[in-house]
Amino acid sequence: MKALIIPEDFRKDQHILTPIFTRLLRNIGDTSPRVRICRDPLLGGVGEALKLERISEILEANAGMYDLFILCVDRDGMIGRRQRLDDIEREFGSAFLAENAWEELETWVLAGLALPSGWRWQEVRAEIHVKERYFEPLAAQRNLSNAPGGGRKQLGEEASRNISAIRQKCPEDFDALALRIESAASFA
Repeated sequence: MKALIIPEDFRKDQHILTPIFTRLLRNIGDTSPRVRICRDPLLGGVGEALKLERISEILEANAGMYDLFILCVDRDGMIGRRQRLDDIEREFGSAFLAENAWEELETWVLAGLALPSGWRWQEVRAEIHVKERYFEPLAAQRNLSNAPGGGRKQLGEEASRNISAIRQKCPEDFDALALRIESAASFA
């Protein structure tokens, strides 16, 4: 399967999304997934990523090149964001899926890692500012703050090896998306 992942801002998100979606597609039956991150245009934030005209621009520029388009944005504490994503999915059809990571994409990475002692998953999962409160301190603790993506590349690759934990710990967002991808995939 060829999948184009559309992040709200690819500059750091690509380091999380590429390994996690590549591994997810392998785990659900694709022996040679091809995952690409949308870099043009640089959306630069969730506001632009949720605009129908911006998504339409991306889909038109990449028509016929991908089997599946997946929009991934942060929820950022916005409980109604899922409804907006449902509306966008209806607009663009079955080859377009959208998900909001609770509360940020970095949560998916943390779900696939062994957390430091004293960190409780329930608190990590409930934190709106998980990037600042948990992800960045973990990257600093592992001396990865200056690594590609502020540690996202290495930690994203590490977390991707534990897709089952991400699915289990993030059922409302990541696992829900995984199930929809399974349903949409021709190899499922």
